[in-house]
Amino acid sequence: MRKIIFVLVFTAMSIPSNAQALGYDGLSLIFSKNDGNGSARFVAMGGAFGAVGGDVTAMTINPAGISIFNGNNAAVTFQTRNTNYLTNYYGNSISTQEDYFKVSNAGAVFTIDNSAFDEWTKLAIGVNYRNLADFENSFIAEGNSNFASFINFPLDTNDPLIIYDNAENQQFSNFYNGDFSELSLAFSGVYEETLHLGAGLSFYDLTFSQQTVLRETNNDGSGNTLNARFYQENLTTGVGFSLSAGVIYKPTKNFRFGLSYQSPTWFTEVIENTNIINNDGFLGDTQIEISSDPSIYDNTFGINLPVQELLYKLRTPSKITASAALIFGKFGLISLDYSSKNFRGLNLSGDDFSQENTFFNRQLRKSNSLHAGTEWRFNKLSIRGGYRFEQSPNINAPNSDNLQIYSLGLGYNFGKVKFNLAYTTGNNTSSYNFYPQYNQVQAAKLDITNTTITGGFSFSL
Repeated sequence: MRKIIFVLVFTAMSIPSNAQALGYDGLSLIFSKNDGNGSARFVAMGGAFGAVGGDVTAMTINPAGISIFNGNNAAVTFQTRNTNYLTNYYGNSISTQEDYFKVSNAGAVFTIDNSAFDEWTKLAIGVNYRNLADFENSFIAEGNSNFASFINFPLDTNDPLIIYDNAENQQFSNFYNGDFSELSLAFSGVYEETLHLGAGLSFYDLTFSQQTVLRETNNDGSGNTLNARFYQENLTTGVGFSLSAGVIYKPTKNFRFGLSYQSPTWFTEVIENTNIINNDGFLGDTQIEISSDPSIYDNTFGINLPVQELLYKLRTPSKITASAALIFGKFGLISLDYSSKNFRGLNLSGDDFSQENTFFNRQLRKSNSLHAGTEWRFNKLSIRGGYRFEQSPNINAPNSDNLQIYSLGLGYNFGKVKFNLAYTTGNNTSSYNFYPQYNQVQAAKLDITNTTITGGFSFSL
């Protein structure tokens, strides 16, 4: 039986059935996420490399870009991230801040000079590992909606039962973990030194977990208090692949134009293990205690820990990117990438996902993004800047849900070794509804700020 997301009604003792963890619609959007990680040069320039190429990460945007390289090159990149969640729930604000560290990118490109033998003057092959999305995050929301969902004590022997319908407080704690990684292989060739053609194949590995704890404090109006703790968890793993193709055209030494296509990511196997299954009328591990009775209700008592496993498939949207770059010789460049990603192309299969697929078709839209970057060289020192805008896929999202990231960076050329550093900061808003089955309860508002420092080395081989 698949995980229950929407409202179920249990009549026995008015026991609530909460589903506070992300549903499959929310999970599918998270699994379509791309944090824009890559080499420090790539990050500093806002990821605008569709027409620029010449960077190991560029193959993930446009595989034709690896044949821009002259010679062989390898790179490794590290990233530290600071994330601050500011939650607001019925006028009460809480800030949660955490720091994280990852190896965010590593890759290599090998080129073959073929100019003496054929009109295909150069051939290139590349491999790149990239941490597409780092899911590790946590936040807490707390306040009083004046709505009580846990109104009975399951061990109550009174007749009539005592009703605890006066809400005092709700606290929701959410913990994410895992990551979404990409291993890309790319092939590219240069035709008569003006046309770069490339194709790529990428493999994906997904690990995601979520643990949520909802605490409620209610009273019966006569001095008796009920405290409830409701815990849900799920662990999801998956593997998938995608295809890509691209072209870069150089009509002159100063102009480059790029066009690339990335197919949907086909997750051929997604496995979820979760405790979100009916256990004595609750969709999760539940503890309830009241002030007038020392007994504690616990639906996991006696190692009663029911879990379920679900196997399904997921298809994420495809993406088209058009790019342009203005090259000022060895002095600098300006680049722009414009991408379109139709989130209505999301699709779940392997079970009855008709409600979620309807949500994708009706509530999501084509999301557009703009990446801009520039780089200027002063002898061995390079100064870089970038901007990244991504539209929220939700058709009803406010403008504040759109993602905007600004970046700065520098690089220093030591000869065969180059050091690169990037700083980014971005902010967007979101919402989280941990009472989705009760229309009278508002979602918590989230204000999310991410700051990253990315550093790495590239090597001429």
